[in-house]
Amino acid sequence: MQILNAKFVKSSPNHTLCPEGNLPEYAFIGRSNVGKSSLINALVDRKNLAKTSNTPGKTQLINHFIINDEWHLVDLPGYGFAKISKKTRAAWEKMIYNYLTHREQLVNTFILIDSRHAPLEIDLDLIAWFGKKQRPFSLIFTKTDKLSKSKLAHNLKAYREELNNMWDEIPLSIITSAKSKRGREDLLSFIEEMNNSFKITPE
Repeated sequence: MQILNAKFVKSSPNHTLCPEGNLPEYAFIGRSNVGKSSLINALVDRKNLAKTSNTPGKTQLINHFIINDEWHLVDLPGYGFAKISKKTRAAWEKMIYNYLTHREQLVNTFILIDSRHAPLEIDLDLIAWFGKKQRPFSLIFTKTDKLSKSKLAHNLKAYREELNNMWDEIPLSIITSAKSKRGREDLLSFIEEMNNSFKITPE
């Protein structure tokens, strides 16, 4: 897939205010500081489409971007160690939950995993939630340029072992680097394949 244009559409505080229409959507979610904005920018080959920040928790709404006038890329708030109040965190969780469970146009959610770390309970819990709710998802391992090949292989093996305990078939995983753009073509090819098969049931 060639990215011809990528534009910000709107930020929404809940799923009912998200853009209208039936364009397929792909959501990106991950722990705070997982490198989500950098990956999104590398994916669409734009420097500042998604705002990057050293401050965890910067993304606080459901952010829609339209790509090639054909599909929506959705940037969801991060989870984890962002310094926010319990009330705000609960509101975020409700907003994200409602979007993930009620948005019919959502074709797939990409769960971003920081490849520098061994399996973390917070990430495994989210993966298990998607399985329980039978929501389609894939795993994206980020920041692979920041560790050695042996350490990367070690951490990926640890994740495979954890996932083997949870799933009969391990979910699709894509190894990426925003810096080198590793995995970009794999990710775009997957989205293009999904777009070709996407259908939404008329109301």
